[in-house]
Amino acid sequence: MYKVFEALDELVTILEEARGVPMTSSCVVPRGDILELLDEVRDALPAEVDDAQDVLDKRDEIVGNAEHQAEQTISKANLEAEKTIADSRAEAERLVSDATEHADRLLADAQDEADRTVAAGQAKYDDLVNRSQAEAERMIQAGRESYERSVADGQLEQTRMVSETEVVQAAHQESARVLDATADEAARQRAECDEYVDSKLAEFADLLSHTLRTVGKGRAHLRGGMPGGMTAGLNGAPGQAGSPFDYHG
Repeated sequence: MYKVFEALDELVTILEEARGVPMTSSCVVPRGDILELLDEVRDALPAEVDDAQDVLDKRDEIVGNAEHQAEQTISKANLEAEKTIADSRAEAERLVSDATEHADRLLADAQDEADRTVAAGQAKYDDLVNRSQAEAERMIQAGRESYERSVADGQLEQTRMVSETEVVQAAHQESARVLDATADEAARQRAECDEYVDSKLAEFADLLSHTLRTVGKGRAHLRGGMPGGMTAGLNGAPGQAGSPFDYHG
């Protein structure tokens, strides 16, 4: 490129120093020197200039090819994107299906465990009720027998003392006292029996409440770990509104 600039400078110098033609703006220059300098400029120009000119000449063809290549690239990219989206959708559906199956298994296991716990609690409750009823009946029977013995003793004592007025009156009073004492004792024993049965039932109620709270916490934990898209899919599973495992205690 230095030779190009040097040759151009010489051309400028020759033109500035050339002899002018009278009455015109033209001048007389040495043709041989000018042509020689122009040849030097042509030879000194880099090959990239010719290549650039070729590129300019073929610009429309290059642009067309580039546009065609771009369209092919975009079409290929769209196909690959659609394939990637389809693969991702299939993988997501598989993951959701696996998660749903896992959640169903967890819910089934939780329901089985709850059924076993309720069954065990029911059995314990039945046993406590049966024992409480047996104890109550025993205590009532003992009170009845004690009452009947007291009444029989009072009647015998009353019969023995019937011939004596004062003795008869005292017998009546004693009989009444004995009867009142017997009734009070029977009432006391019945109250103790009722209190015993009530305490056993309260213990069983606490056990059932604890069991239901445990089941409720397990279900809440299961619901909290599921993906957002899975909730609607599980609305029909055990534990929905009206289920015996929806505990709000």
